[in-house]
Amino acid sequence: MSRAAEFRAVFLRDLDRLADEVRAYPDDAAPWRTAGAIANSGGTLALHLAGNLQHFVGAVVGGSGYVRDREREFAARGLSREALLDEIAAARRAVDDALSGLSDQALDAPWTGGGPLPAGSSVGHMLLHLSGHLMYHTGQVNYHRRLPADG
Repeated sequence: MSRAAEFRAVFLRDLDRLADEVRAYPDDAAPWRTAGAIANSGGTLALHLAGNLQHFVGAVVGGSGYVRDREREFAARGLSREALLDEIAAARRAVDDALSGLSDQALDAPWTGGGPLPAGSSVGHMLLHLSGHLMYHTGQVNYHRRLPADG
């Protein structure tokens, strides 16, 4: 399996895990619950991950034309689980499309799409960063989902 195919497989697996977490909430209000010092709900994290991947992988790597609305990712509230799953599915399609055609040589190209990496980083480095970001926040969604309803 090529390196690009390995990245694709990991992203698709972890987006499926995120979707499973959203499906596991007991109702449409639960993804939006917060507790104590926890500021970002599971719904917010799901929207953030979907927008982040559609932007950096879909648009920057794959040229999809997606225009990110990061403010919406953190401001939206009350969307149904189905709407969240639609956003995750859109991110999954964007990642699949972008990484299906990516060559291993493209992974070594300089990353020029902005974001948190130091100058001189490669596309592969950014994909590694994004994969970790996806896994980190999916774990947070899992934790949020299991919080008691009374906080």
